[in-house]
Amino acid sequence: MSTPQSTQELIGLSERHSAHNYHPLPVVVREARGAWVTDVEGRRYLDCLAGYSSLNFGHGNPAILQAAQDQLQRLTLTSRAFFHDRFAAFCQGLAELCGKDMILPMNTGAEAVETAIKVARKWGYEVKGVAPDQANIVVMEDNFHGRTTTIVSFSTDPDARDGFGPATPGFKIVKYGSAEAIRDAIDANTVAVLLEPIQGEAGVLVPPAGYLTQVREICDENNVLFVADEIQSGLGRTGDTFACDHEGVVPDMYVLGKALGGGVVPVSAVAADENVLGVIRPGQHGSTFGGNPLACAVGEAVVKLLGTGEFQARARELGAVLHERLGALVGPTGEGGHGVVAVRGRGLWAGVDIDPRLGTGRQVCEALMRRGVLAKDTHGSTIRLAPPLVVSEEDLNWAVDRLAEALDELARDAGRS
Repeated sequence: MSTPQSTQELIGLSERHSAHNYHPLPVVVREARGAWVTDVEGRRYLDCLAGYSSLNFGHGNPAILQAAQDQLQRLTLTSRAFFHDRFAAFCQGLAELCGKDMILPMNTGAEAVETAIKVARKWGYEVKGVAPDQANIVVMEDNFHGRTTTIVSFSTDPDARDGFGPATPGFKIVKYGSAEAIRDAIDANTVAVLLEPIQGEAGVLVPPAGYLTQVREICDENNVLFVADEIQSGLGRTGDTFACDHEGVVPDMYVLGKALGGGVVPVSAVAADENVLGVIRPGQHGSTFGGNPLACAVGEAVVKLLGTGEFQARARELGAVLHERLGALVGPTGEGGHGVVAVRGRGLWAGVDIDPRLGTGRQVCEALMRRGVLAKDTHGSTIRLAPPLVVSEEDLNWAVDRLAEALDELARDAGRS
């Protein structure tokens, strides 16, 4: 059997032999460094997705790669049946970064969310005194926390939810951004409020100022845990270590993933104080690979990078450039704008709503790809931009220029149709 080499050959084989649970752009990446990737044909692209924030520190970050390579030569897996020499430093470092007593390491973001749900329910029964099997958790419309059967049970996205029932009970869905909706939904059996400080999959939706502060107050008043899913928004992306930091809010539980693995291995975790995570005892929750030596070595390197504050500062400073440049694209094409309806986000993270008359978000991303920029659409005519935090200002400006060109091309095509 000959080894496929071309883009079309590789895409054809992939489509034939893998389930179609994604709809990738027709590019086949072979190698990458920093904020740039190269495909099998030798074409270079600026990565403006960064693995949904998994690559906050760039492709092939030297400190992260060195930590992984050193550990690969020594020890990769023991399971949690034994201690290993990288576990303590990772747990301590991440707990201190979060300002918490403990962490519970897992692998994927969805696993960390499932862990948070289990911990919140267990806390509700053992600490709050909720009657057995009566706990409920308040969640938000348009959330995205993963795609396990429990998590999609409280999704409002038909693509994620429909066809996978029966739904897991125990969740109350309320409007995102409304503190009063949360207050009204809480009852004596509510154990937690689970939310994204900024909703990523929904289009990088930033809640109203003061919302997170109000949620914290409501949870305190009702003896309810505030659980912040910072899987995409955390670890430097928004210009602070956590998106909650922008309001000086500390949740009871942080749910972390993506960037915690440095773009090398899947690493996730829940961080909380002992009075919360202490409810989990041996045999009640676990993972063969969670907290493995390789993951801990990589995670510890990530924690050290965040400890310098350099990446948070880059996200703040370059984020201001990104949002200023994107803001200049707002307005009708030919009337001073480029067909952008609205821009949202914080730091190096933006949701860009395109006039649907120009095309879908997918069409915009395809036009960007032809110009050497990789981005991802979300619902309708919205695209997301989230380059690695190592991106240069020059490259960032170049990407926005390519977006303007792509939108102008789509506008011309729409005018001819």
